Formats: sequence, C-alpha cells, structure tokens
Amino acid sequence: MKLFGLAGWSGSGKTTLMVQLIPELTGRGYRVSTLKHAHHDFDVDQPGKDSHRHRTAGATEVLVASSQRWALMHELRGAPEPTLADLVSKLSPVDLVLVEGFKRDPIPKLEIWRAENGKAPLFPDDPTVVALAADDPLPPPLSLTAGRAAPLPRFALDAVPAIATFILAHVGLPPYGP
Repeated sequence: MKLFGLAGWSGSGKTTLMVQLIPELTGRGYRVSTLKHAHHDFDVDQPGKDSHRHRTAGATEVLVASSQRWALMHELRGAPEPTLADLVSKLSPVDLVLVEGFKRDPIPKLEIWRAENGKAPLFPDDPTVVALAADDPLPPPLSLTAGRAAPLPRFALDAVPAIATFILAHVGLPPYGP
C-alpha cells in the first residue's frame, strides 16, 4: 500500500484538507484508508454502552459489529504505543493510506501551514516534507528552498484537485483510477 502523510501543527487544517481529499481520490477510482494519530487519551466508545463496559471491565480488545460496520478497539494497558508500521499492518489492503499526524515518521508528507498559528513551518528541518499547502506567505527569511536544493511545490489550501494529483504522482499512482 502507498502511504502519504498530512503534517502540520494543531489548528493548521489537516483534518479539513483530509476530508476534502478523500472524496476527490475515491471519486477518481482509488480505494483510500486513513490513519490518524490522536494525542493522549481519546475514546471512540460511549460510556454506558455495552462495548464501553466490556473495555472498562478489562478486555484487551473489544470488537463491535453490525450489518453496517465493525470496529475494533484495543487497549494498550501499559504496552508501548504502536509504530506507524504496526498500525498500517492492521489495515486491509487499499491503494492509498493517507496518514494524518505522525509528523516525525519518515514518510512523504504535505505540510499544512497557517501563519495565524504562530508556529514555524516544519519543512526547513524535515526532508520528508515534499510539498506545502498554505494560506499565507511564509515568514521572512524563509523561502520554499530553505535547506533544500530545489523549491518545494506549494499549493493553496483549497487546491484539492491539484493536491490530489500531486499526491498520486508522488506515490507512483496514475491521476485517475487503477
């Protein structure tokens, strides 16, 4: 499976762009899965539901299934956080896995950057950032060649079709369908 990441600081618009890219890519005939890194303690289960009660009672894994979907929850119970590779290995095969977060992992990434966040861009110090989507000019003295031999491709945050085409080309998939 091909992997491509969306990276950036919290509040940059990673999720917004992700939910725009998914229908763009699936509309082109690709099977797409996503993998998102969440911070600290998150919960996909509802207190009071049977599955939540199973998990809080001590089950390591709880699988909930219906005629519409199934979900597997796995409690680490003190075990180390799984790596990106560990998590990808749990996914069913698809054409492309879009990864949100995992900004320090060595996969090709599009950085989503907004000046209003007040954070420095990642790309000058991260060679795995292969393109930039931004809504503002970069702060001086940064340029798209900062620490690089060639300038990074740059996209507007709303240039979803162009970003999708770039991602597909970068991972070696044709622009429309397998």
